[in-house]
Amino acid sequence: MRLSELVHDSQAVAATNSRLEKIRRLADLLTRVSAEEIEIAVAFLSGRTRQGRIGIGYAAVASAAAVPPIDEPALNLLEVDDAFRELAAIGGQGAARARTQQLSALFARASRDEQDFLQRLLFGEIRQGALEGVLVEAIAKAAGRAPDRIRRAAMMAGDLGHVARVALSGAGDGALDAFGVELMRPVDPMLAESSDGVPEALADLGDATVEYKLDGARIQAHKAGDDVRVFSRSLRDVTAAVPEVVEVVRALPARDLVLDGEAIALRADGAPHPFQVTMQRFGRKSHSDMALSLTPFFFDCLYVDGASLIDEPLERRVAALGDAAPALGVPRLIRPTADAAQAFAAEALVGGHEGVMAKALGAAYSAGRRGSAWLKIKRARTLDLVILAAEWGHGRRRGWLSNLHLGARDPDHHAFVMLGKTFKGLTDEMLAWQTDKLLSLEIGRDDYTVHVRPELVAEIAFNEIQASPTYPGGLALRFARVKRYRTDKTAAEADTIATVRQLAGS
Repeated sequence: MRLSELVHDSQAVAATNSRLEKIRRLADLLTRVSAEEIEIAVAFLSGRTRQGRIGIGYAAVASAAAVPPIDEPALNLLEVDDAFRELAAIGGQGAARARTQQLSALFARASRDEQDFLQRLLFGEIRQGALEGVLVEAIAKAAGRAPDRIRRAAMMAGDLGHVARVALSGAGDGALDAFGVELMRPVDPMLAESSDGVPEALADLGDATVEYKLDGARIQAHKAGDDVRVFSRSLRDVTAAVPEVVEVVRALPARDLVLDGEAIALRADGAPHPFQVTMQRFGRKSHSDMALSLTPFFFDCLYVDGASLIDEPLERRVAALGDAAPALGVPRLIRPTADAAQAFAAEALVGGHEGVMAKALGAAYSAGRRGSAWLKIKRARTLDLVILAAEWGHGRRRGWLSNLHLGARDPDHHAFVMLGKTFKGLTDEMLAWQTDKLLSLEIGRDDYTVHVRPELVAEIAFNEIQASPTYPGGLALRFARVKRYRTDKTAAEADTIATVRQLAGS
């Protein structure tokens, strides 16, 4: 299939608000894709490449997008997938330059619409209402199968594209039902919604447990005898990065296990290191330096000695976890009172953790889904920061100033200290308003960024302040998002870098 066909259908899906029409169009597209292209098409329509992160940054994509488009589309899905595979394989000295050149060569063979699609795909900005929820139903319609069967198979396989290929091959329901929890094949992790507070979460869930929310790296540990493998949140095999986790899991008495949890780096006093410290162990570089030790904590048990527990209620899975790994369980309270849960949450924060999770004891494990059976309650703090610059958006944000450069006031030097960027939390109305406002404050620009007079103040929510070698102040906000603009405040009333350092404990 030509890429232009998929792009055309993607645009049509984005243009309609009707879920049924989206499903119909996508199902029709999937019936026209060859067997070897199905997984590629599903990945692209889900807003991702099959290769995951391929080391392409904003500058490289922007440079490639500046290449003049062709008039007659010629690319097909297999060629694009091959190009992404080759890009992902580039490494060593000069890799960035080589990737930019190769990506530019790909864009030179694309039409304007194709270039726009590829640009948004690489930035994870495919916003067409065709993400996995709709795609599941489209695959079911194209294959003549029940959506629940497709959904469950995808949860177990951790790969909707593979399930689509099986379903569209003409295999019967038995082939889909064969997908289940399987040792050494990770399942998509269950995800959580947010809640405003502990009382609200308990009221919503009813019969519930409350547990620490650790700010570590999500892991899924599989054990088959002495063979242990560990997978990341994105289902990447990270076994080589976590030998101490492997050793701990291998020593557990059960022969076969699948455990869901977190690996976290702890200080000598038991308090957690910042998230970025833990994640140093999961980078692309060699893991030969193991001076930083990781400790695993598990909060769920999905499989034990031949029995899948994924459809069992959480209370049953928690009991199985207690039997299989009693010393490795995350701190939790079963059926706490509201007062006890509030005190428990306060203890978690004092201990340096993110907050707590509240989970319905009667809920099954909804792999790969973000549902109301798990609720996260975290402390979100805010700072009033000044906008220093903004980058032009792309995809559906093309023509708007989107990615904001955030600065704290430095009264000692009559300047502002940059703390990072964010494009999150912005509605279309806010994007339109801030574009007009920032252009009125423009003092200069380059190809991608408009620099402005530091006058506009925004209230920025964030989860954590972390050390950063990127910015001159040595600090950056994690999970920053815009709550609102403080047009009632002047830049002189913005928070100072001293305040930020105090919050960071530095």
